[in-house]
Amino acid sequence: MKGKPIGGVRRAQLITTYGVGSLIAVGSESFMIAGLDRWSELGPYDHTIHERRLEKELDVQCFRLPPASDSDKYGDIPVVRFPETQSCPGCNRLAGARFFGATRSPAKCKECDRELVPSRFVVCCAAGHIDDFPYYSWLHKGGDSSGTETNKHDLKLKATGRSASLGDIEISCSCGVRPVTMEGALSKGALKGIRSCTGRRPWLGDVPREECKELPRAMQRGASGVWFSDVRSALSIPPWSEGVQKLVERNWKSLRKAPDLRERIEELDLANHRLFSVEEIIQAVERRRQDDAGHTDTSEVALKFDEYQALIRPTEERSRNQDFVCVPWEDDAIASELAIDQVMRVKRLREVRVLRSFTRLAAPSSINPDQRAPLYAPENRPDWLPAIEVIGEGVFLRLDSSRLGDWESRPDVQARVAPVDAAYQERFARSGLVADREITPRRVMIHTLAHSIINQWSLDSGYPAASLRERLYVSDKMAGFLIYTATSDSAGSFGGIIAQVESGNLATSVRVAMDRVSWCSADPLCVESDTSGTDNLNRAACHACVLLPETSCEEFNTLLDRALLIGTPDQPDLGFFTPISEEIREPRLRVP
Repeated sequence: MKGKPIGGVRRAQLITTYGVGSLIAVGSESFMIAGLDRWSELGPYDHTIHERRLEKELDVQCFRLPPASDSDKYGDIPVVRFPETQSCPGCNRLAGARFFGATRSPAKCKECDRELVPSRFVVCCAAGHIDDFPYYSWLHKGGDSSGTETNKHDLKLKATGRSASLGDIEISCSCGVRPVTMEGALSKGALKGIRSCTGRRPWLGDVPREECKELPRAMQRGASGVWFSDVRSALSIPPWSEGVQKLVERNWKSLRKAPDLRERIEELDLANHRLFSVEEIIQAVERRRQDDAGHTDTSEVALKFDEYQALIRPTEERSRNQDFVCVPWEDDAIASELAIDQVMRVKRLREVRVLRSFTRLAAPSSINPDQRAPLYAPENRPDWLPAIEVIGEGVFLRLDSSRLGDWESRPDVQARVAPVDAAYQERFARSGLVADREITPRRVMIHTLAHSIINQWSLDSGYPAASLRERLYVSDKMAGFLIYTATSDSAGSFGGIIAQVESGNLATSVRVAMDRVSWCSADPLCVESDTSGTDNLNRAACHACVLLPETSCEEFNTLLDRALLIGTPDQPDLGFFTPISEEIREPRLRVP
């Protein structure tokens, strides 16, 4: 819906941080990003994004970059005021914004002429529903505030100011009931018997509320658990990354069902293209037609395996509009000393990140596939999803499969990972589900290796760690990982990652990375811990050694154990890598 702009965010944030259904603070007010079916009211978009493999997986025609019109008169992304409950710092009245007569921004109390303060608290459920905190029911022990009874009760909210604790936020009513505080309101199960889930979805407008049996939980509206993005991503790889496929994509509507391709190509003035011959264009169209007619596997595992195959094969640069350039680098030192048998310089890559849904209370995973909230009303399903594309560079490393197989088959290595695998199975069992995979030494070790190298390269290359990202390729057929630039701003492609290879110091930098993780300021507690991290899914891993900003990690900083890299004091040969030589060690300052 068109209206005066109230603030601004970056396009990338509308995918990862402030997507549909999330809360955003603008000045002293709070709003919720509206659903995609209301974005269409803004008119057509001029910037579409195509990524063939993701389009097939998510069953859409295209992706669209969130709009940005640079208009001072009209906004781009519609929002709704949420939470609706507001309080006045002058008269302490607690009610809906409409009661105060607030119709514009900023919302003000019509009696005190002071800006209203949005409610600090909301209630969410695991099914994605969200509503205002039930202050009336909390004060009256589950009483109903509907009907004419509401008119007899004037609620007030007052902070005593003695401290910032919930016990100093007092709610009172004109009916004379004893005032209560917010103490204990945020604890799990606090609303049991007070309020059931209302099934409300404010971001979808006036759609009917859903029936929901989930127990809602009160949260502060700025808490991270109020909204988690469910983002799918994929790399553009051959053949879809080739320039000729981009040309076909732009003209696909005309070429899709053309009976005579040569004639249609001439009509579109493509016969004399400066980069591609008519035969190349015809082959690209036929390949696209075959892909449309086929039933290819579009699961995440299949997409990853396709990318893995593209990363281990050289792809030379043929044109400037090519999205994927991957060339090998020979390094005898890293192959013989560190059991890394293949190094690929990904000089150019394109990643597309798509917001497909979101969750509340818990991050999206295969544990809660039915608890993802929709971005649009069911009857208004669009043929697109919001997305961003990142152009950058990276380095792909593959480990020696034979040495890796010998190492991971050792009983002591398997025993080391057993508690992590048991915790992972238990995580699913609590929801009555079977785990989607087995946690193997290979996965944990390669994941920890990627973290250690990202930390080291952030120091060597000048990139902040949050600007680097990992992409893991681990299974019985895959044993590698890609480290690449992950931001869409000026830190996207400076050449600093490729330089870590081309400088000839790759083996040294990996060795130094191993040396850095061999010691942690939290030792011996860190290295001797049996379990740590979320749901006990880590062992020797903490913020002082291998944890990364969560935007850089595929697994949300879980499934990590640096002991599988360098061993432990009791088991120095446990790790995949040999002990660090003294010549490679970095000097450390010591107090005399």
